[in-house]
Amino acid sequence: MSPKILHPQIPSLPQNCLLTRITYFCRLSQLEMTEPMNTPKRYLITSALPYANGLKHIGHLAGAYLPADIYVRYLKAQKRDVVFVCGSDEHGTAIPIQATKEGTTARAIIDKYHPIMEQNFRDLGIEFDIYHRTSDPLHHETAQEFFTKLNNNGDLEIKESEQYFDEQANSFLADRYIKGTCPNCNFPGAYGDQCESCGKSLSPDELINPVSTLSGNPPVKKLTKHWYLPLNRHEEFLRNWILKEHASDWRPTVVGQCKSWIDGGLQPRAVTRDLDWGVKVPLKEADGKVLYVWFDAPIGYISATKQWALNNEKDWRPYWEDKETKLVHFIGKDNIVFHCLIFPVMLKLHGNILPDNVPSNEFMNLEGDKMSTSRNWKLDMQDYIDDFIKKENGGSQMADVLRYYLTLIAPETKDSEFTWQGFQDANNSELVSIFGNYINRSLVLMHKLCKGKVPPLHNDTLTELDRTTIEEIEACKQKVESLLEQYKFRDALFEVINLARTGNQYMQKKEPWILAKQVDADGNVIREAQQSIDNTLHICLQLCANLAILVNPFLPFTAKKICHLLKVVDKILDWENAGKMKLLSVGYTLRAPELLFRKIEDSEITYQVEKLKAAAVNRESSVASVPVTAKVEEPKAASGPVKPEIVFDDFAKIDLKVGKIVSAEKVEKADKLLKLSVDLGFETRTIVSGIAMHFAPEEIVGKQVTVVTNLAPRKMRGIESNGMILMAEDANGKLHFINPETEINPGAGVS
Repeated sequence: MSPKILHPQIPSLPQNCLLTRITYFCRLSQLEMTEPMNTPKRYLITSALPYANGLKHIGHLAGAYLPADIYVRYLKAQKRDVVFVCGSDEHGTAIPIQATKEGTTARAIIDKYHPIMEQNFRDLGIEFDIYHRTSDPLHHETAQEFFTKLNNNGDLEIKESEQYFDEQANSFLADRYIKGTCPNCNFPGAYGDQCESCGKSLSPDELINPVSTLSGNPPVKKLTKHWYLPLNRHEEFLRNWILKEHASDWRPTVVGQCKSWIDGGLQPRAVTRDLDWGVKVPLKEADGKVLYVWFDAPIGYISATKQWALNNEKDWRPYWEDKETKLVHFIGKDNIVFHCLIFPVMLKLHGNILPDNVPSNEFMNLEGDKMSTSRNWKLDMQDYIDDFIKKENGGSQMADVLRYYLTLIAPETKDSEFTWQGFQDANNSELVSIFGNYINRSLVLMHKLCKGKVPPLHNDTLTELDRTTIEEIEACKQKVESLLEQYKFRDALFEVINLARTGNQYMQKKEPWILAKQVDADGNVIREAQQSIDNTLHICLQLCANLAILVNPFLPFTAKKICHLLKVVDKILDWENAGKMKLLSVGYTLRAPELLFRKIEDSEITYQVEKLKAAAVNRESSVASVPVTAKVEEPKAASGPVKPEIVFDDFAKIDLKVGKIVSAEKVEKADKLLKLSVDLGFETRTIVSGIAMHFAPEEIVGKQVTVVTNLAPRKMRGIESNGMILMAEDANGKLHFINPETEINPGAGVS
């Protein structure tokens, strides 16, 4: 085995970082990163097939699709042979039940929701190689062939059992077509598989006074024949494969759930069911029966791969039959049993490869409560797209904001919670103030101090800080790579943002804007100062290019925007370029800076919280309802983004004092300017202020104001202004003085 690499010491963080960072410290202090194992010949990555019975919410996105997309983008940046498959799960009782609710057909339901889900994923940057559907004839053919092979090999068994039957509807009843009183909490509207009130898993036999949802009549028991997968025959295989071979490299929650099922004793599981919607069982004696959705849905990964291969003139077989292929399933924890116990048995019997890993995520809650479609306590992907992407230019950047926050709070080891306040903080405090601010400052200073071109690196004048920063850039690649290989996406993203934080700290310590003031008699920056400026901004710009590469798996739209600003082709995003210090050529002209992210205003967050409450519906029958707000106000237009980040030492340099306006007059030939005399206690100063459009001179005499007293003097219309009056602007553009609530002596300090 390769030697273990201990995680390096973590630099200090600003005080305004999110609480999650504190948690990260505790976790990362124990982290050990190992070198990746031998690279597989090819990869097949899957995300759980979502039911095409309605819109999908961000909990689904965070669980199975975003982490898979991050991993795939990383693999593709490494130029590995990888195929990313997914598609709509269009069978099972969920589809006809939704059709009944909407007064239409099952076919109409899947044709409605399949393209919506596919577009939602695309809008949020989830880039499947194919998004298939299980209603496709190729899938039916693939699933039927799979069943036939197992049945012909004697791997299935036939059993007769009594199941509930609706005599009026002349139909056997799936669990979801049976309702009754929950034996656990006495809720009268529990389904045959689960109580929506207390959440307890049930069987129809446990319900008190069960009735058919088709006719409203009590069902009867009727004998029926079905094919079963005898999981009990494969307990030893599963115990060795999961609890021994993968006990150390799979997530503990996955192994723990599998162990619980195996220790409890596995039972045969029905492969077929009596239903008229689904893949028909390919046997004459099975007329009126379809394959159980849990059996046909994961086979959808295979049929999707087949369709991808047909589209690209490839051979699909190596991806499912060659042991040099690495198969990885990304799922939520409610799918662990199917992907770690049942489907692997099916694959083994069919002669396919087994999954190398199943990185299952826990659940994501929303504003203090479990996400629930039935109670409308959710944030659908479509709603986010409508509110934050379609409504503004450059909306793809807002897709990256959601990707960032969902990765930041990813439920990798335990349930997590999405809050709108946390979403705002993550954007404003990190994407805007740290990441975006660093890119913007680097480009602004390059244009201001280096004539808009990438400056040279003077190796003979590099300082210890310069060299340390270069080393951190080079080391970041290995940190991120190691964490991604271990499916620790949250930690990997932290390392990328931390590199931007390192860049901000480096720039702040070097202070190239101060060095630019060291000029000779001719007004030119002296040689030593200019070389230090060149070194600083050269390193900063190379760090920007590295950030584009490293952030690309997480924030793909942002990575491309950085490439645009740096005037480099997307080819630079290849992983092999990460950690290099010669990504931008010396003397190359870069584009003018543009802000990567905008600030999210409080009004937008208030709107979303009230919208969530207003949309929530009552639980069935006696279940308590979520409070509803009568009216939801549209958010006010967002103001401009926050200015570049400063450190406390910068703020401490500003001298703020209370002043009193003793006289005011208009400046000749200047509609916007007033000439003010301001008493500061220790002296009276002349200050020119651009407030004439908002205040008449006579109405502000005697007003208390807050003054920046140590601002360098500046001539305006021939008048020397010695300070600045602080003002606030409301949503209508009206200016207001910032002054004490009570009278205070001029000259009092403001802190």
